[in-house]
Amino acid sequence: MEPSAAQQRLLDAAVDAFAESGFGGTSTRDIATRAGRSPAAVYIHHESKEELLFAVSIQGHIDSMECLRQAAASSNDPAERLHGMVYAYSRWHMVNAKLGRVVQYEFHALTAEHRQEILALRRQFQKVMVEAVLDGVHAGRFSVDDAAGTARALLSLCIDLARWFEPGPGRKVGVVADLNADLALRIVNARPSGAPRAAQNRNPVKRPAKASSRRGGAAAKATVQREGTSK
Repeated sequence: MEPSAAQQRLLDAAVDAFAESGFGGTSTRDIATRAGRSPAAVYIHHESKEELLFAVSIQGHIDSMECLRQAAASSNDPAERLHGMVYAYSRWHMVNAKLGRVVQYEFHALTAEHRQEILALRRQFQKVMVEAVLDGVHAGRFSVDDAAGTARALLSLCIDLARWFEPGPGRKVGVVADLNADLALRIVNARPSGAPRAAQNRNPVKRPAKASSRRGGAAAKATVQREGTSK
């Protein structure tokens, strides 16, 4: 359900206030003043400051998920799809940097129940990105050992832009988003269409390297010593 104009003014004011002063340093009076409303007006739409933060978090996750899903549906080519997804998700976090920071860094100010709802939404982002990575692996276009870990790294690459990005010389939104998208293809070892298929890992889940046993190491050492004395 789309918020009314009055509700959206409160949400926008809350984003500005939380981004500037943090959840703990913001009062409902601060938010109301920014929205041009009386403090009592906040409670017409939200029972508490935390409820307002939750509404902001829900809106941020839904908007950014729509952005990611649209990009995922934009191409049937695995590399083009992943490039488009990382570009769009990176761009969203730069254009909506304040909202992105509030959504990420004020998460622990939510109640336990609300945190669980937000975590359920975040699992959807992971699922969409894992599917994009696995599509490329199964098509022989990507080569990764850990699809889930790779997906988390790609999402983090985009999300972290909300923390540090500020427009300036050499820092244009489109340029940075394109750089992230190119880096994403390197991370998955993307191969061009028509190139030899990548060696596929049927279960691309990270596995720990097998450590050599002491017995095996000792046997090898003894063999070397025998060969040395026989010369």
